[in-house]
Amino acid sequence: MIAAVLQNYGIDENECIIQPFGSGLINNTWDVKRNEEHYILQRINHTIFKQPEDIDENITAIDEYLKKNYPGYLFVASIKTKAAKSIFKTGDGYFRLFPFVKDSHTIDVATNPAQAFEAAKQFGAFTKKLSGFKAAQLKITLPDFHNLTLRYRQFENALLTGNAVRIAASETAIALLQKHKTIADDFEKIKQDTGFKIRVTHHDTKISNVLFDEKDRGLCVIDLDTVMPGYFISDVGDMMRTYLSPVSEEEKDFSKIEIRQEYLDAIINGYLSEMENELTGKEKKAFLYAGKFMIYMQALRFLTDHLNNDVYYGAKYEGHNFVRGKNQLVLLEKLIEIE
Repeated sequence: MIAAVLQNYGIDENECIIQPFGSGLINNTWDVKRNEEHYILQRINHTIFKQPEDIDENITAIDEYLKKNYPGYLFVASIKTKAAKSIFKTGDGYFRLFPFVKDSHTIDVATNPAQAFEAAKQFGAFTKKLSGFKAAQLKITLPDFHNLTLRYRQFENALLTGNAVRIAASETAIALLQKHKTIADDFEKIKQDTGFKIRVTHHDTKISNVLFDEKDRGLCVIDLDTVMPGYFISDVGDMMRTYLSPVSEEEKDFSKIEIRQEYLDAIINGYLSEMENELTGKEKKAFLYAGKFMIYMQALRFLTDHLNNDVYYGAKYEGHNFVRGKNQLVLLEKLIEIE
């Protein structure tokens, strides 16, 4: 499979050292080395991304815009095949090849506020540099990805049609989600408010989607499959959801969940270091809402899946998505406490 793909880039598999790469859960990724050449090969998960060509069109359009307007900005676009295609389709799926950025690395978990600052700065720079790019021309690669209104409606449907035993046992968590419905109501208001702008938004701002140099300075953002029109609350909120606590949504001991103020400050200051003059007054007042927005949405999604018998996320043990949902609710309430 890999040999046939590489051949279309003029690369002989027999001359390469090929190893699985990274910690991503969606796409299959391989590290490919040939003498001094170094590449990243990726297969797009087309069960998640139904139209991989749309991803390719988006990245190509952004790449062309950045090359024209910001030629010095590091943007990692895919390499063309011998047939001048930036995506290659086989019976095994859709593939693309990227150059490996020399002396770069990724970080799976932020271990100090400086890393959080650098990541936030990179995501802010990405959106800022694309402020003159028409976001509306981008294809929607994941419909309704951060549509909180839809996620609440799916939760309500699960209460009507889900597993009755699980619904009864989840009474406290359900009540908390209902209590915080104002977060979803506020999202509806944002969609009608001209003080919140639609921009080119990454939508998956975990720290592993930033390349760092040898001194942990941010170089650029990567993994652009979810780049779509959106609100800044998606990018800032996802950073807060994944950087603020020292433990992830997988943690069963909820006493370990906390809001680390220095990481919160780093996210806000890092993002504003690029976006200070881009954000509106209303947006600047919505940083904490951004965190609530993403954390609440993820709590909704985990508990909804639990009530629906784990059909979306799956479960590694009984009650896995219930634990994840409760975890996010604890994180949400701790963020609300500091307002």
